[in-house]
Formats: sequence, C-alpha cells, structure tokens
Amino acid sequence: MTALDGAEGWAYAVSGRVRGTALDDLSGEVVARTLPSLLRALDAAARVDVAGTSGYGIWTPDGRAPQASWPEALLAIGTEAPRVPGWRAALVDSGIGLGPVEAGITGVLDWGNALYGDPLYDAAWLLHWWPWYPGWRPGDLHAALLTHWRATGPTPAHLRERLHAYLLHIALDALAYCASRGRRDEVRAHVGTVLTLASAGGGESVLIPAGA
Repeated sequence: MTALDGAEGWAYAVSGRVRGTALDDLSGEVVARTLPSLLRALDAAARVDVAGTSGYGIWTPDGRAPQASWPEALLAIGTEAPRVPGWRAALVDSGIGLGPVEAGITGVLDWGNALYGDPLYDAAWLLHWWPWYPGWRPGDLHAALLTHWRATGPTPAHLRERLHAYLLHIALDALAYCASRGRRDEVRAHVGTVLTLASAGGGESVLIPAGA
C-alpha cells in the first residue's frame, strides 16, 4: 500500500495495481475452476486477527464498527446509513413502499461491504448473487460449498437457518442500495427475493444447497 488517507468524509487507499479479471466477468467454466481457491481465500479472511478493532458491521478506517453485536448489525438493515442515504423515501416515491422491507425485517432474527461478523455471511453473499449470472451454472456453487465445508471440518452449525437469515439481510441491503440510486428494475427484483424469503420458514430457500 502506498497511501492511506481520507477526503470529504470518505477514506481511500492506494496500492499497486493487480491485473486480472473480475469474478463477475468469468465464464461458468472458469468460475467452477476458481471456486475452490475463492473459498479458501474467504476462509483465510475469516482467520484474520481483528484484535484492536471493535464492534460489528461495516467498519471504518480506524477499525471500528457501529453495532455492539452481530445480531444488532444485521437488524440495522432497516435504518439509513451514509452508504445508502434516502432509500426509504426512494422506495415510497417508487410506488413500491416499505411493505417488503417491513416483511423482511420481521423475518430477520439477525470492501465497501466489509463486515465484522459471521464468516458464513460470505457464502450467503455468493448464493444470493449467483442466479444473477446465468452463465455461472448455479448447481456448481452448491456442490462446491458442500464439498468445501465437508473437507475443511464439520458442516457449520445451524447452517440452513443462518444462510436463510443472511440471504434475507443481503436482499434487504441490495434493495436499499438500489432504491437510493434509483435503479427501480433492480429494486423490483430484490423485492421479489425479500418477499419469498420472508414468507418461507428458516432454511427453506431454494438458494441454500440441497443436503446442507
């Protein structure tokens, strides 16, 4: 890293450029080959020593996050933050309203998105966004996750319930983000996901790997 500073309330870091291809741009075949190393990288990130930091949720450059516990950080999805200003009003103005948000929050007993919390949230993040890239062939992710968990230790406790809660949280966050930026087509897609998850029992989502 060559520079770390801030301006107008935002922080930035400058480091050497690493060339490559964004995960979003990989073909299904290449993603399938990449998944094992990606999951190992996420495991390594989960082992990073965060001594000297505090709180849970999206952290600031000083190593502090705003919530006192991981459930509190998840439940804060219903409030506005500097990252997604005005999203509640934007949803009301869109004609969609806050109904989907309230339904979703009722169901949660919970690098711009870096969090202190449960490492399993990263798996939920992949599960949520995987269907948005049809070329990635969704079944490959399910198999890769189960293979990875079984190879690295016992399957995480309460796996389906945790993934269900995190999938709902991620969909709510995406809904708020897209609403704050006027992306109404994407808002409608995330509304559908929120309502489907909110009406299902814990662990019933089709996005959760079969056999988990």
